[in-house]
Amino acid sequence: MAAVKPLYVGGLVVALIAGFGLGKFVTPTPSAGTPPVTDPNATHSHAPLATAGSEVGGLSISAGGFTLVPTGQNAFVIKGSDGKPVTKFATVYDKQMHLVLVRRDLTGYQHLHPAMAADGTWTFNGQFPSPGLWRAFADCTVVTPTGAQTALTLGWDITIDGNYAAQALPAAARESTVDGQTVTYEGTPVVGATSPLLFRVPNVQLEPYLGAFGHLVVLRQGDLGYVHVHPETQLSGGAVKFWFAAPSPGIYRMFFDYQVAGVVHTAQFTLTVA
Repeated sequence: MAAVKPLYVGGLVVALIAGFGLGKFVTPTPSAGTPPVTDPNATHSHAPLATAGSEVGGLSISAGGFTLVPTGQNAFVIKGSDGKPVTKFATVYDKQMHLVLVRRDLTGYQHLHPAMAADGTWTFNGQFPSPGLWRAFADCTVVTPTGAQTALTLGWDITIDGNYAAQALPAAARESTVDGQTVTYEGTPVVGATSPLLFRVPNVQLEPYLGAFGHLVVLRQGDLGYVHVHPETQLSGGAVKFWFAAPSPGIYRMFFDYQVAGVVHTAQFTLTVA
């Protein structure tokens, strides 16, 4: 295999008109018969309820007057419109920064939490185990000098040199096996309205992880439009209950993080939305 050599490419994909944005909070429209759920974290769209937005998150390296600047393979800063690094971030679901790494064929998923130095530089311990084009998503809420909060999801590409062979996505299925545990989900997402998704891990005791019983990242095949959803605060019949509005028809990969006995597991599913 050729030596690994990083190259950074700004994510310059045009956002869709109809989509799903983590960085913009809009009160969702539940499907018929589904009552809305009060959001105790409304200052940020990391909420115990899916939120329907007007654009997909993570498609650009710059948004809302802020720009992400890579400073190394595993480091970056976020600069404001004045060109200075931002050094103040809100803590959302126990962390100031949620970072997701995934190869563009939707393999190699990692959900990380970088550390920030005093100068605003974030560093992370993610690995790039295979060559190819990787996408990184920095998911955070910046705090301005006036105290205003702006939720952001900024994405950028990292190219790892070597012999690359894309992997085909597994067929859509409602069951996934991870670390000897079988995970299933119920629900059928539709475009334009929130609907429930319930994830079950039978015969285990789910534990809170980052302030919730689970976390769900959904990535759209093609442009890797990003959705990060958090569940209702309580289990529903033993299941972790999310609310999700599909941004558009297409094929998606869902990554469900959950914790058992102090260990975090990730179940992966392919989802087709008609």
